Amino acid sequence: MKKSRSHVSIETIAQAIFVVNRHAKTAPEPRQLYTLKKKAIQQLLDQKLAKKVGLHFSDHPKYSHQHSTLLVQVADYYFHIPPKKEDFQTVQHLGNVDQSYRNPRPSLSLSKAKRVLYTFLDWEEPSKNDMVKTTNYGPKAYHQTSPFSPWGQFTSWDKGKTRKRKNT
Repeated sequence: MKKSRSHVSIETIAQAIFVVNRHAKTAPEPRQLYTLKKKAIQQLLDQKLAKKVGLHFSDHPKYSHQHSTLLVQVADYYFHIPPKKEDFQTVQHLGNVDQSYRNPRPSLSLSKAKRVLYTFLDWEEPSKNDMVKTTNYGPKAYHQTSPFSPWGQFTSWDKGKTRKRKNT
């Protein structure tokens, strides 16, 4: 099996891309995950460790317009990425996506998959302190951002301070 400069097998990198892609599809903020996938696949293509197989019609047309995605093979895994203009001249169009094919199931957690890709791309993993949480879930965040309690009672805009009515 071929090795990248980070000494991680191409199969492991392919599994990591698969895990990141699977989680991106359901993530509330998928941009970082999709960027990680796209950059990893692009680097594999640049190093000739991945192969452009062909173009597929997308299953999810944008704004009711049909468009194509580029099918890329990395080890035993297949991924779709947005094509470049030159791909339409150099890569064969395969028609519709084969819905019967499924990638092999990897046994990798999301955190391990991200670590593998950060190492492969020679990127520094963002520390937990650097990350800004853009969405808040759960009752704790709900109380911090809303003057209403979960049962609909108005609490107060200023916690701990009570408002007194002015006599006029």
